[in-house]
Amino acid sequence: QFAINPKTGRMIVIEMNPRVSRSSALASKATGYPIAKVATLLAVGFSLDEIKNDITGTPASFEPVIDYIVTKIPRFTFEKFPGANPYLGTAMKSVGEVMAIGRTFKESIQKALCSMEKDYYGFNFVNLEKNALIYGLRNANESRILYVAQAFRGGLSVAEVHEMSKIDPWFLDQIWQIVKFEERIDMDILNDEPLLREAKTMGFSDKMIAHLINLKDNLDLGQNDIYFAREKMGINLEYNEVDTCAGEFKALTPYLYSTTNITKLPHLASNFAESNLSSNSAQKEKKVMIIGGGPNRIGQGIEFDYCCVHASYALRDMGVKTIMYNCNPETVSTDYDTSDILYFEPIDFEHVRAVIEHENPDGVIVHFGGQTPLKFAKRLSIAGAKIIGTSARTIDVAEDRKKFSEFISKIGVKQPRNDTATSEKEALEKAAAIGYPVLVRPSYVLGGRAMRRVHSDEELRLYMSEAVKVSNHSPVLIDKFLQDAVELDVDAISDGKDVYIGAVMQHIEEAGIHSGDSACILPPLNLTAQMIEKVENQTRDIALNLGVVGLMNIQFAIYENELFIIEVNPRASRTVPFVSKATGVPMAKVATRVMWQGNLREALKFYDNYGAVYEERGILKPRVKNHVCVKEAVFPFSKLPGADLILGPEMKSTGEVMGISESFAKSFAKSQIAASNSLPTSGLVFLTLADADKKYAANLARELINLGFKIIATGGTYKILNDAGVESEFVYKISEGRPNVEDRLKNGDIALVINTSDSKSNSEDGKKIRQNIMRFKIPYFTTMSAALAAAKSLKSVQDGSALEVKSLQEYLGGE
Repeated sequence: QFAINPKTGRMIVIEMNPRVSRSSALASKATGYPIAKVATLLAVGFSLDEIKNDITGTPASFEPVIDYIVTKIPRFTFEKFPGANPYLGTAMKSVGEVMAIGRTFKESIQKALCSMEKDYYGFNFVNLEKNALIYGLRNANESRILYVAQAFRGGLSVAEVHEMSKIDPWFLDQIWQIVKFEERIDMDILNDEPLLREAKTMGFSDKMIAHLINLKDNLDLGQNDIYFAREKMGINLEYNEVDTCAGEFKALTPYLYSTTNITKLPHLASNFAESNLSSNSAQKEKKVMIIGGGPNRIGQGIEFDYCCVHASYALRDMGVKTIMYNCNPETVSTDYDTSDILYFEPIDFEHVRAVIEHENPDGVIVHFGGQTPLKFAKRLSIAGAKIIGTSARTIDVAEDRKKFSEFISKIGVKQPRNDTATSEKEALEKAAAIGYPVLVRPSYVLGGRAMRRVHSDEELRLYMSEAVKVSNHSPVLIDKFLQDAVELDVDAISDGKDVYIGAVMQHIEEAGIHSGDSACILPPLNLTAQMIEKVENQTRDIALNLGVVGLMNIQFAIYENELFIIEVNPRASRTVPFVSKATGVPMAKVATRVMWQGNLREALKFYDNYGAVYEERGILKPRVKNHVCVKEAVFPFSKLPGADLILGPEMKSTGEVMGISESFAKSFAKSQIAASNSLPTSGLVFLTLADADKKYAANLARELINLGFKIIATGGTYKILNDAGVESEFVYKISEGRPNVEDRLKNGDIALVINTSDSKSNSEDGKKIRQNIMRFKIPYFTTMSAALAAAKSLKSVQDGSALEVKSLQEYLGGE
């Protein structure tokens, strides 16, 4: 990493990393030059001139030359962490990134903004008064790039914005030119071919043009008006190649991006997709397009990329040509050799529709990219896309709470009392009828975005004032909250006749913690055979009656020995890679074969590498060998000062790890080591528990004392332990005096912290304790269920048995 003084031109080296980095993936995708692949061959002894560049067939000693501009924009999720410092500095805070390719910087940056999955359709307008705008320019946060455009709209000059932001004037001048061009866009553009063409060459999306000419009451309809105007004038997206050599050599692999030419060109078969697919033999080849998940973010990460890549591999196994569509440079799906054709484009309706029209694929898969492509399913179907697998209608039934509730009632499955509301008044009435506590959330969201547990009218009023912004005027969903229920996740595949249940996973954390943040066990730890049978039967009934073709995820809750359904997702879920690795059956590959060929039994036979699949009561299942797998979430709290560690219904984890062994205790211990929350072997355990958890305090403390630990506790928890005759040491809370628990944490006296909380006890004291835990990297648990699981696992850490190592193949191939 270099730095150049813009005034003097002096250049210095900031740091050098003798390894691949995040930017290596970006550079590989930006140029098409496979850095990691070449570096690996160099490491085993080849020289650059002996290694061939797959894209052009030239030696790897030809360094990349490009004839386009690439823009990367990081993706942040500060909205998930109230209280976290949202300003950018020397500590990395982004959770993912997007990349866009264009002929000019203007086109490239506007395409990158459209890729962000934040409802951006270019330089969105920002409603800020002048002082707030100036503060935003001086202090970088995730929206500063939009503030720059807004400042120009407000009359500030390039020099003034440079003085406030210190962004290079060249970039500012480019954004200024985009903003100045906005002033030329009015209703006449619908009949002005040169002006509309110029707007498209600058990267203006149809949606942005619709917004600028006041078609903004319904931007989706407005976007269609611009699309039809373009069609009439012949202003279409053209597709160019990424070839690493600026067109000097013919590209052998098709890696494409869209652009608009400033002059109308005769229709030439200029790109790989057109020239190679126009021959008679290629015409007969079937091709399927897979739409990826866009930038990694909380709620949607590499688990969906895993599914897209496996879909591509499965289609290749069947001799089907694959077209991958994504905009995330960090993924395997955007490697030029994962699929037959790669489109590196924003995942928005305009660009997706353009590629579908250009390629006319025999099938489109929207189920493996998370919520991103799923939300286009209906509109793509209407536009003529052949969506394979679960239909857009079925997706709509599962996503629309009212339709789903009616469907579940019809097939006789229990669900928590629920309703929908579109106003604060309606929400208060319906919550009162259901009975507090309730779980509220907007419809059509991923990762529990804006999901809250609400205990009173006052909390609900506060929520409704925030939630309508998130839900885009879709109704807010209100569910009865099942206190202390055991949650289950089920991943299944159906072909409409048979159902394969990949796994029933039991969550370690109780209901109310988002499934993506909860540790979970496969196979379940303490469910009765009758309950598992009931779960499997209901999964089969839902899959067959809903009309699922491909993957499906269901979340159940066991409450007072009754089974309730929480939600159904007729798509790939984040647990698919975990289940596939735990059982040896690659679920995404099986599901892809089912979606294309329609026969589940045949698909399972093809991919059952370890002879694990069997049938019981008409349901196909994997025989989990003699091992237990624990999935644990990984959190970004250490990078986000001010964020609270307490978990709830809104997802906060950015990844996950897996522990595998012959027992739950060892697997849980391994999962904690992998998640950088290693269990200690001795020392002081600090206990501070919410009122609802105090009933567990004495048994938990005794278990820890029997393992050789000592207990230290604050007032309420100390009194409970004392009354139960359990020996512990009293310590002040931070607000009660010195020396207090903060001092003990700073001094390194405490080996493990168990700190649970609820909405009533979530005081500043608790928050400060949790921030110190993060600061001093002390192992911790914030839920009672995880603490109890940890207590069971400590013995295996003390005796070293948790460190036994075996390959995954040994576990899957064993008895």
